[in-house]
Amino acid sequence: MTVRVQTMDFDAGAEIARLRANDPRVGAVASFIGVARDINDGESVATLTLEHYPGMTESALEAICQRARERWDLLDVLVVHRVGEMKPLDQIVLVVVTSSHRGEAFAACQFVMDYLKTEAPFWKKEVTPSGSRWVDARETDDAARARWQSSSGGPA
Repeated sequence: MTVRVQTMDFDAGAEIARLRANDPRVGAVASFIGVARDINDGESVATLTLEHYPGMTESALEAICQRARERWDLLDVLVVHRVGEMKPLDQIVLVVVTSSHRGEAFAACQFVMDYLKTEAPFWKKEVTPSGSRWVDARETDDAARARWQSSSGGPA
């Protein structure tokens, strides 16, 4: 399990290749890349600045990955999350999960991302034509996380 918070961009292909290298047990790789958009809440976004609480953020991400590993039979989990100033089209976050089977990899990847959006201490500030604004938490992110708390163990 690897968690990194960094300012520099990442190479998703290279990260995935490293995660599955020389492991013949890997039958599935599921990944998600979050990208900065040029519009949010109907307004143009010039830049997005992500701030975090060093140490606490990494611990929160590690705990989320550990929960996924306890819930599914996973081989490895990687989370790379950028901080600092980004422009539209810049990559923000990479989540990669390896497993022997696709169902577990898909579910765990979505679980990690849903919990990351609600439990990891990141703060977003956008620069728009009308000025700077902090981005509030979204009810849709809370709803996505709540799906994992259903009795079936998967999304509702």
